[in-house]
Amino acid sequence: MDVTYVGLLRGVNIGRSKRVAMADLRALVEQLGYTGVRTILNSGNVVFTGSRAPAARVARRVELALAKRLGVPVRVVVLTASELAAAAAANPLVESAPDPSRLVLAVPSNPEDLARMRPLLEKDWAPEAAAAGPRAAYFWCPAGFIDSPVAEAVRRAFGDSVTMRNWATVRKLLALAGVKPS
Repeated sequence: MDVTYVGLLRGVNIGRSKRVAMADLRALVEQLGYTGVRTILNSGNVVFTGSRAPAARVARRVELALAKRLGVPVRVVVLTASELAAAAAANPLVESAPDPSRLVLAVPSNPEDLARMRPLLEKDWAPEAAAAGPRAAYFWCPAGFIDSPVAEAVRRAFGDSVTMRNWATVRKLLALAGVKPS
């Protein structure tokens, strides 16, 4: 049975050291045997279809291929499209965050790492906010992401094991995957 996956590459196309052309990413994922491969602009996000397998295994295959074939060692988080839709639907901050570019979804490689959010949820971040669901953490930074205290706290708590996407990108990924938040 085939499933649609959403791959989130961590830190790709942000600095000079980890540049991946989306055409190269699409070709690489196709060479791994996946079909219907689509990307969003120059974002490090890829949607593709393949046989059902554990998402961590799919992520590892893409990571190894990126390092070996493109010379770009990068962490990859993979969710099924259904998992991404469920994570989006579980976001308790979406109604109170009017600017989708300042509402962020943080997805750790390992869902058990969400326990690192607990101490952050006990703090009052006003005017910012933080929340966690079963597969993702969420935070709202109305003054912007770069200097956000909650964004910095999330980065410190998760380190290299998390990738983040703003809500506008999450919506684009869901549309590209052909799913609506459940």
